[in-house]
Amino acid sequence: MKEESIRKYAKLMKELDLTALELTEGTSVVRLERSSASLPARAQAEILRPFDAQEEAKAAPEQPDEPAVLSPMVGVFYSAPAENAEAFVKVGDRVKKGDTLCIIEAMKLMNEITAERDGVVTQILAENGQTVEYGTPLFRIGGQ
Repeated sequence: MKEESIRKYAKLMKELDLTALELTEGTSVVRLERSSASLPARAQAEILRPFDAQEEAKAAPEQPDEPAVLSPMVGVFYSAPAENAEAFVKVGDRVKKGDTLCIIEAMKLMNEITAERDGVVTQILAENGQTVEYGTPLFRIGGQ
């Protein structure tokens, strides 16, 4: 990745108050991080510890029959298409592969996250408006 692109993403991170951003271009992966010291006091208070996807995976109870739907990016989790709209899914809803589960807003773009398989939503692991990192568990979808 060119230095110019990295600088552009670093500037965007600052504008959006992001602490980390991971970019994949072909076979290259670049992860940009900045310390919380450069964030506003409000944002610093929200940061409890650095995100570690492997640590989170170990802490989450193993449920082999109910694989987690993981966040494919850093962004803000939204459970509904609009502020006063009904959520895309609720616990107990039956979903089919390709059904929209939520939206993650990243870099002012709304990215629909879809079900990877048929099943029933057994858990919603993220809260509306929560900032999620790459690999954050969002949902558990059980049996068919």
